[in-house]
Amino acid sequence: MSMTATPSSLRPSHSGGGFADKVAMQHKLFAELSGMFGKEVPLYDKSLLVNTITNRAACELLGRLHTGFVMSDAQLDKTSGERHGAIRIGRPDEYRWVARFFAAFAMEPHNFYDMTSVGSKSQPIIATAFRSAVAPEHRVFTSLLMTDYFAPEERSRIEAILSTRDVFSQRARELIAKGEQQGGLSWDDATALIGEATQRIFKWTASARDHALYKHLCDGGFKIAADIACFERHHLNHLTPNTFCMDLYTAAMKLVLGEFSTEQFVQRAVTALSRLREFADKDYMQLTFKHLSAGEIAGFGRGQASDAEVRELAERTMRRLTQPDLDLRTYKHAGFKDFTEGPSEDTPVLLRQDAYKALTEPVTFTNPDGTQTQTTHTARFGEIEQRFYACTPKGRELYDACLAKADAAREADPGIIRRDYGAYMALYAAPFQPFPKTLRGLLEAGLVYARFHATPKGVAAAGTLGSTDVWSLVRDGFATYEGLRYEDFLPVSAAGIFASNLNQYGTKSTAAVKPTYTQEQLESIMGKRIIDSTKAYAGMQSHSLLTMYAQLGLTAKLDEQTRRGLEAEAKFAP
Repeated sequence: MSMTATPSSLRPSHSGGGFADKVAMQHKLFAELSGMFGKEVPLYDKSLLVNTITNRAACELLGRLHTGFVMSDAQLDKTSGERHGAIRIGRPDEYRWVARFFAAFAMEPHNFYDMTSVGSKSQPIIATAFRSAVAPEHRVFTSLLMTDYFAPEERSRIEAILSTRDVFSQRARELIAKGEQQGGLSWDDATALIGEATQRIFKWTASARDHALYKHLCDGGFKIAADIACFERHHLNHLTPNTFCMDLYTAAMKLVLGEFSTEQFVQRAVTALSRLREFADKDYMQLTFKHLSAGEIAGFGRGQASDAEVRELAERTMRRLTQPDLDLRTYKHAGFKDFTEGPSEDTPVLLRQDAYKALTEPVTFTNPDGTQTQTTHTARFGEIEQRFYACTPKGRELYDACLAKADAAREADPGIIRRDYGAYMALYAAPFQPFPKTLRGLLEAGLVYARFHATPKGVAAAGTLGSTDVWSLVRDGFATYEGLRYEDFLPVSAAGIFASNLNQYGTKSTAAVKPTYTQEQLESIMGKRIIDSTKAYAGMQSHSLLTMYAQLGLTAKLDEQTRRGLEAEAKFAP
């Protein structure tokens, strides 16, 4: 089975008015982009195969723990097929066209990110992430180069070269405008617009301009600016798949890239699978497998997997990974990152992210005098992520504090990662101990968001219930819950990945006075309002609580302040 084929579940469907369904268009877009990226970067295509193999191993273990759970190849392909991409834009007018392009696929801007203000990892970009508010499987972190971050001479050179390129063809502009005017596109037009994305807008060409400017920016510490200014397209920097067990995947990639022996892989895989065995409860299943209903998950039996079975699964996975088709030692690569970004592996919040390091690829520069320079460029890398629960502001504040301590502990002894990885994991996890490790504990502490539902038992008892306390209702079987998965971007983790891939840790503005950037500025450029995802998560939780109380006949028993607070937050639900 091809790792970049469009799953059968993504066949075209139609919405009202004869238009293609925008979410179905979105799935097709990302399947086609994945296919494009796989052809451009064979290592990426192989990393998808590694992810499929490790995800399948995780599912086999989960099938033993939750008897009755099975994943077909099509389901695995779809669930593994979620993508997080990243592109970098040079001009405000180009950014506006990109925003209009993504809107054709029901993808809206979420959150404002000022990457010029992340301390030692700062970069000369501001950004938002485009994703669907209601079907957020895919997102694209979209940066805009801020040319006023630079001294006047540098700024002038950057703006001059950017002014001469034309990323969006006339046909692409016409299709985008047509969709806006009509309220949608036919599948023929949608397919044509997707073709514009894969054949032009986001396509890597290995062609760039003005090597002197490129070298000047790189030497000054502005590799991201060089990547944006001197290349012809908004090429994808990465297209991140979703993994079910991060530590199993990273061990597998280190094996196939030649960084681990088979014995090292098996040892690391046993550890990862054993940890999965510990925390993969029904909440994990609901978080990870969106195609399963709560009822289906509740219907699974309780099984077990012995230590011997876990080791056998690790060894069998190793044998598959060491087949000739995955001997990636022969591929040109820069290795895999030493450590995973994000929370410790026992803390299920936000995201964990990792990557194989950026590839050095041949590039031809055409210079202003007509000469050409043959050289190389290092930018595109193979990120991977595992998504966990969305944090409340209280949870995010705690996360930031724990992360700062964990990063400081690692920086105090960076050699521990290679010297004793188990000791490093314990060292890194210690600062995250204030976080409960279960969904129930996280919710009771007010650290993450959830949707709440009335159960059939609760609906049957409507009108007879007295307490509005959520956890009393849950305890008595009248209500249940599911954690809300984090679907957004982590700027500190991303900055860490940028830094480790580019071997460059942030840059200071060369302008006389560093400019200040605002969300309103980016909204004005796009002509669109940016959605605050924290308000959206809170809105979904509050909307679900109001619905639950109504179904249980308890709305009238809510105190007025609580009811009004829920109603105010629920207005932000997608």
